[in-house]
Amino acid sequence: MTSSGERRRRDDPWAAFVEAISVRQDREAFAALFSHFAPRVTTYLMKNRTSQQQAEEIAQEALLSVWRKAQLYDPRSASVSTWIFTIARNLRIDASRRERRGGAIHVDEAEAEFALDDAPLPDARMAAVQSEARVRDAMRTLSSQQLKVIQMSFFEDKTHGEIARTLQIPLGTVKSRLRLAMNRLRGLLDQDA
Repeated sequence: MTSSGERRRRDDPWAAFVEAISVRQDREAFAALFSHFAPRVTTYLMKNRTSQQQAEEIAQEALLSVWRKAQLYDPRSASVSTWIFTIARNLRIDASRRERRGGAIHVDEAEAEFALDDAPLPDARMAAVQSEARVRDAMRTLSSQQLKVIQMSFFEDKTHGEIARTLQIPLGTVKSRLRLAMNRLRGLLDQDA
């Protein structure tokens, strides 16, 4: 019997690239990951009101994190793309907080080490559309309370503390609702895969 992590590793072609980076520091595997994900992460960040320069910097930093921390990737937890986009999202939140505090770090533009093609391939666009539809369908099954904390956390980029204050509920309740909602979504999405 195969576990969901083994199934995800088989179904996610990028998992082998992360493993090659983790085990052998495989530069070709990293180059392939970078050339595929950097433009997609940059586009995602720009859609979330990040300047092109900052989006490119964050995308590069996210993929460098993949290089440095490949051994931490757990295919049972998420797909490679989810892991990379989560790293990028967290880096964007950190950058936004630094800017609000007045301590923004400005890095001069540098040429990318790898050629970037920012146009997603047609099959990638189709897969993204199908994936988004599955996520939307799964989100419709959440309770209104769970949906609210998911929206505030992931779409409004609010911290758990900000959510607790806004909804006037304990921080533990926020975390519990998020955990239950994510487990529910993960279960539903794993069934569809």
